[in-house]
Amino acid sequence: MSSLPLMLPTLMMALWAVPAFAVDTGVDTDAMMGKARDAIAAEDFSAAIATLTEVVAEEPSNADALNLLGYSSRKSGDLEGAAKFYDAALTINPDHLGALEYQGELFLMTGNADAAKANLALLMEKCGSCEEYEDLSKAIADAGV
Repeated sequence: MSSLPLMLPTLMMALWAVPAFAVDTGVDTDAMMGKARDAIAAEDFSAAIATLTEVVAEEPSNADALNLLGYSSRKSGDLEGAAKFYDAALTINPDHLGALEYQGELFLMTGNADAAKANLALLMEKCGSCEEYEDLSKAIADAGV
């Protein structure tokens, strides 16, 4: 009689433990973030989205990448996608100043001035009169709400 059936649970446990070890995929997400920022600066939002999607595939908890995906999606006209990316970034990091600012701008675009003002209040609480607060404050003033 073969001993394989007796070894199978041990083999399965060994295989199950493998994902617990970090695997170097060779993807330089820092360089990819730089590439995405360059694409955003050039207003090439489709290239930014493609690059940032790769970053998030490698690092699903990268709040900066999710925020920039939200920004690029919003600038591309995908407001629903933008909302999901901002929500994901803020779920990972509720103190992400950029996501709070950009989500506030999205709220203005979708006619939800109260939510934009709530984000402005959060920014004041988290960073005072920081750049993100000033930018969202200006956007709210420019919207006349």
